[in-house]
Amino acid sequence: MSSEYIITLLKPMLEGAQTTILLFIIAIVLSIPLGFLLTLAVNSKVKILSYLAHGYIYVMRGTPLLLQLLFICFGLPMIPGVGEYLVLDRFVAATLGFVLNYAAYFAEIFRGGLLSIDKGQYEASKVLGMTKWQSLTRIIVPQMIRIALPAVANESITLVKDTALLYAVAVPELLHFAQTAVNRDFTIVPFFIAAIIYLVMTLVLSLFFKYLERKFKFE
Repeated sequence: MSSEYIITLLKPMLEGAQTTILLFIIAIVLSIPLGFLLTLAVNSKVKILSYLAHGYIYVMRGTPLLLQLLFICFGLPMIPGVGEYLVLDRFVAATLGFVLNYAAYFAEIFRGGLLSIDKGQYEASKVLGMTKWQSLTRIIVPQMIRIALPAVANESITLVKDTALLYAVAVPELLHFAQTAVNRDFTIVPFFIAAIIYLVMTLVLSLFFKYLERKFKFE
């Protein structure tokens, strides 16, 4: 296989990788804070809010992400009466699906982090005269982040790989261009190149989270 052929493959595949990276960044930036808000809602003393948050998490974690993407992209426009107002750009619809899905997973990760914090930490903050907000932001959340960080790292790496599901809703990303090249040229080389690009992205992400883990460990 000539180097010229590989170079011709790289240009469209790297363009597809840009879509993959963009989706990843948007999904992470939005789903992590949304997940934390869901965690607070689950632990809320307002029962209806807690039940709704539990129900949301159950549905989003209990159904396939692909099904959710298909519903948002193709199902919402079919709803009688309002469907015409719910037609979204495919990339926007897919991004919405990823954000809503991963927020539920991050919510469970953060909830686990909060449950692992000793209750004495809450009592100590009260003794120091801190408000609930000060206790949450200065004591509880930093410890929760330290505990939850490895799980967040694993989920983030999974998110990178899950971006391949964009292919199923006709959003041209890395796998789309790899599959197109395979069908056109009758060779599996594009799949190997796609695998290498995915491995590079997950390697960079793994190194970034390793850095964060060391930083939080020694703070």
